[in-house]
Amino acid sequence: MQSIERLPFFRAFSPEALAPLQAAASWRSFEAGQVVVEGGDATQEVFFLAEGVVRVLGRTSGGHELILNELKAGDMVGEYAAIDGGPRSAAVVALTRTRLCALPSAPFMAFVLATPAAALELLRMLTARVRERDARLIELVALPVRLRLASLLLRLSRPRAAGGRVISPPPPHHELAARIGTRREVVSRILSQMQREGLLSSDRRAIALPQPEMLAAAVEAGFQQASGGG
Repeated sequence: MQSIERLPFFRAFSPEALAPLQAAASWRSFEAGQVVVEGGDATQEVFFLAEGVVRVLGRTSGGHELILNELKAGDMVGEYAAIDGGPRSAAVVALTRTRLCALPSAPFMAFVLATPAAALELLRMLTARVRERDARLIELVALPVRLRLASLLLRLSRPRAAGGRVISPPPPHHELAARIGTRREVVSRILSQMQREGLLSSDRRAIALPQPEMLAAAVEAGFQQASGGG
């Protein structure tokens, strides 16, 4: 039997305290590309990722997608519907082979409300997500597309041994566009401009950022200008 005690959210609690949740838990597996839950669904389960990566997608009525988040093993998804009883606010799709634990909202919320430490952990997780979403919203409102893309490339990158930063493997242009609220064609054009300016180099294996400090300075200057400080 799979045990929820191994999930990070529940590690601090005794088997006795977790027994009602263990009895209600179900374990599910998804292959890459499979939908875990659709936006608008009336289901109210909370999902805890044991392995794999999922993507959280917002979709407009016209079919446009916006990548809201990517979650990995140890993360939770679906808590909004469990808390307020409303429909799913976003779709969740497996990016890799994924295994997760599904808990019905009623026993999960009963446990949280009866356990101060669990309530505090849930509040911390929600606060972290609100902070992250607020930061992305400020970018969306304050920065032009080029600087939103620069900020995204910096976030996705990691230090490179030869200097600068690198993103490997390189995300498809349509995914970059879906993260910053624009079209694929716009992203492709801006990346070509940046490459001509020496701000990045790109091939099938990676996007290299040889001068990340210049991108960071441009993003900061964009925020300053938006706030009237430039």
